[in-house]
Amino acid sequence: MVTAAAAAAVVTVSMSSGASASEVALPPVHGGFDYQIGGAYTPPKGVDIVSRDRGDSPADGLYNICYVNAFQVQPGERDQWPDDLLLRDRNGDLVIDTKWKEPLLDLRTADKRERVADKVDGWIDGCADKGFDAVEPDNYDSYERSKKLLTTAHAKAFMALLSEHAHAQGLAIAQKNTAELLPDRKAAGLDFAVVEECGEYDECGEFAKAYDDHVVVVEYGDEGFAKACDGWGDRLSVVRRDEDVSPAGEDGYVRETC
Repeated sequence: MVTAAAAAAVVTVSMSSGASASEVALPPVHGGFDYQIGGAYTPPKGVDIVSRDRGDSPADGLYNICYVNAFQVQPGERDQWPDDLLLRDRNGDLVIDTKWKEPLLDLRTADKRERVADKVDGWIDGCADKGFDAVEPDNYDSYERSKKLLTTAHAKAFMALLSEHAHAQGLAIAQKNTAELLPDRKAAGLDFAVVEECGEYDECGEFAKAYDDHVVVVEYGDEGFAKACDGWGDRLSVVRRDEDVSPAGEDGYVRETC
């Protein structure tokens, strides 16, 4: 679906398998942004772009990004995955993202990448069926937490599978963070970026250059938000949220714009 908010930013992508080209809509440059992956609520005035979890529905009339945890497993969903697709270390223990208590998925072989992609593709289909414009596969950088069991090559090969499927469904696909893989964005089939704390880590310029300012930025701290606004607030879509991305009205909710 190409919404009114996205109508000025439509690109044609080709499928690596030889299938016909597909049109996807990119988020409007410098559009008002809200990051709602912790729970949907009525977008504030001035919002053009919203990112929501795949379990939620898109917001009417806006550019909608569908959040999918593609490289790691939500804590409550471990039983939904075959055991052999969960990454284990040499002692047979699960490799866990300790901050979020999320097991990593095992992407080390082509067969396993295809099997993981089959499940994630079903979620992407759900995003398309609901009317989202794009998909945001999270934890592209899971290899950094994999005890050196996963590599950038594994991540890029898996992302390319997701990109091809998303494009076939008419969805744009975002690069989430992972500035070191920006040179490989075209090979991975990526269209724009969703970036956390590029102000904090001085990476906004790299993403802006790579994606022609089709970049949405989430900052969580005062300093990073100030840097993102001062340096890029007139070009990129920048919002500050609380780290738990709480819905409006809940304790801890924070939302600021430049």
